[in-house]
Amino acid sequence: MRLGGERIRVKTRGEIEAMRAASRHVAEILQELCERVVPGATTADLDDYAARAIEARGVTSSFKGYDPEGLPSYPAVLCVSVNDEIVHGIPSSREIGDGDLVSLDFGVESGGFHGDSAVTIPVGEVDAECVRLLQICQESLHGAMEVMGPGVRLSDIGHAVQSRVEEEGFSVVRDFAGHGIGRALHEPPWIPNFGRPGRGPRMLPGMVFAVEPMVTAGSPEVTIREDEWTAATADGSMAAHFEHTILITEHGCETLTSISGVH
Repeated sequence: MRLGGERIRVKTRGEIEAMRAASRHVAEILQELCERVVPGATTADLDDYAARAIEARGVTSSFKGYDPEGLPSYPAVLCVSVNDEIVHGIPSSREIGDGDLVSLDFGVESGGFHGDSAVTIPVGEVDAECVRLLQICQESLHGAMEVMGPGVRLSDIGHAVQSRVEEEGFSVVRDFAGHGIGRALHEPPWIPNFGRPGRGPRMLPGMVFAVEPMVTAGSPEVTIREDEWTAATADGSMAAHFEHTILITEHGCETLTSISGVH
């Protein structure tokens, strides 16, 4: 969804604390989910676990029932995308197998504010090119985080991602992007993972962004599956997706969805 035109909200101290709480729930549940991505588990098993964890913590899913214009409501609390699936995979009876790449995208709302994060996990023995794809996608996110801070132009995020990805011969998906986040899961601005540096609004302390490189081993072109949600690579190449919710601070940025052991 495009999020253009509207102003980027600066969060208050109280709103930031609420986002820290939501993001902590996201990071901790994602860590638990990563341990359950094993051969023989189904993608629905992962969604069931996430739903129980949400209920146990007294928070609310950011994803289930999400209904952007023109699409059916999203039916699960977790997006699980496997191999050539880039994002928005709907959990099902599909079994995870040795050698798969499994992307988990997850968000919750707590205290009226959202946290959002994603990670791609190699299952068992994966080939060397897949290992490199995961490494470069993750490095591109970290590279974006290194440039984020007060006074920096918004387009510097996408330029950092694109530069790292393309220098390694991989492709950045252009149909989907990062976004602002707060009271709504998706707030302005739209944050592409590509572009020239030094353009767009300047970041200010208190702004919060969900930055999420989506990278493919082949073409950047995307196809949408019959369920109207699952986005996959048009050429069948493998894909990776990493995401963090990131707060701009007075001196740089703070990754709200980061805890020890999770990307």
